[in-house]
Amino acid sequence: MLKKVLLWFVGIVLVAVAGLWLFWPKEYTVKGPMLDFLTGRQAQTPDAGMVESRFHLPPGFRIGIFATDVPHARMMRITGAGDLLVSSMREGNVILLHRDEDGDGKADGRTVLLTGLNVPHGLALYGEYLYVAETDRVVRAPFNAAARTVGAIESVFEGLPAGGNHRTRTIGFGPDGWLYVTVGSSCNVCIETEAYRASMLRMRSDGSDAETFAVGLRNTVGFDWQPGTGALFGTDNGRDLLGDDTPNCELNRIEAGGDYGWPVAYDDRVPDPDFGAGQGARIAASRGPAHGFGAHRAPLGMRFLNAGREPAGYEGAALVALHGSWNRSSLAGYKVVSLHFGADGQIEERDFLTGFEKDEDVIGRPVDVQQGPDGAIYVSDDYAGVIYRIGWGDMAVGDMAADRAPVADPLAGLDTAEKTRLVLEGAVLFSENGCAACHVAGQMPEGGAGKLLKDLKARYDIAGIESLLIAPPGPMPSFDLTAEERRALAVYVLATY
Repeated sequence: MLKKVLLWFVGIVLVAVAGLWLFWPKEYTVKGPMLDFLTGRQAQTPDAGMVESRFHLPPGFRIGIFATDVPHARMMRITGAGDLLVSSMREGNVILLHRDEDGDGKADGRTVLLTGLNVPHGLALYGEYLYVAETDRVVRAPFNAAARTVGAIESVFEGLPAGGNHRTRTIGFGPDGWLYVTVGSSCNVCIETEAYRASMLRMRSDGSDAETFAVGLRNTVGFDWQPGTGALFGTDNGRDLLGDDTPNCELNRIEAGGDYGWPVAYDDRVPDPDFGAGQGARIAASRGPAHGFGAHRAPLGMRFLNAGREPAGYEGAALVALHGSWNRSSLAGYKVVSLHFGADGQIEERDFLTGFEKDEDVIGRPVDVQQGPDGAIYVSDDYAGVIYRIGWGDMAVGDMAADRAPVADPLAGLDTAEKTRLVLEGAVLFSENGCAACHVAGQMPEGGAGKLLKDLKARYDIAGIESLLIAPPGPMPSFDLTAEERRALAVYVLATY
């Protein structure tokens, strides 16, 4: 009897699965690395062959890897010292990647500046402060760019609605000295009840005089001011579940008091099928996009190239990272595009960096774009945890061929006696603090949260390891070590792993 019941149950399940397969509405398609996105799983770091074969740029440009092991790398900022700030969103950290001073096109080290933050995303620099947007507030800390140090965190604005379908918050200071903040919707499409949802705010640098600047912005992640005109442009992610090609993700020219339509309209004042009925007056008064990227491209970070430091043919252009689709029967996005603004107001979109997706195989998802003091372009990838550097002319870009050459030994400056002493002392500290349980093959528990130590000399020097020990990235615990103990432990792991 039990066997018959089980067979009956299995049959029902198979019929249900077949029905879903045959009749599941096309508009509800789920495709791409969605499960990895939900679980936080990271893709493998591309090797030399993959970078060389997969990525394509316009003639004259070259790409290399500036830094690896930057988990869930999201938004970036260039500091006054030329270093690169990166938010590591899921880990709750803000990481400082040291500028390339030895000319190999790669970060010369890193410092974990802030830890324990609540979904840190947007970054801004103003005055003597580093500003960070968490999901529920904006904070700041005194920041010394030259010394690569931060002071104590203080809250600037506490009133942001937390979480939701779109939990990231992006910030930036405008030419007017005000701090602009974007807050995404809590849903795909709905009538919001929380203040500030689906809008852009602005406030003074201390968080005072906060006001709603624009509304109807479903999820504006990237924004920047156009050089020369001062016009504010922002990317916006269009709603899902209306099929492969509807509606567009947008670039909007965002102006004070503007209403950009969501949730009652999409594209150029097209009524939304769920919430557009009876909203004719609001729809007519809403503003259409300046440019449509196509549906489900998920445009995130955008940046106008710096006047005087852009390559020929890119004067006045902006770069936009298209994170890539999930609700589409064939994948779209997964690239960086350039936007060229014509004198007639028309915007031309061109492919700039492609190869993150090829034949439905995804190796990365671009998030943000920044330009360094030398003109080099940086692209963050939150799926592989990589920062890419793009250059032209004689710019060094971390050519992958360099990865095949012997790596300079970060311990070469130590004499034999000092190195031996530090390695022995570090081995004791490594054992006493139980580090092997999280970092050594064969001793890590199955399914544990540790990270295998390997090839450290290719990525860190002594100071870089010491910085990690001072402010360890989650879930690594913090240890009460003296400066000498940190040095010993750093030398030991570099010598051993």
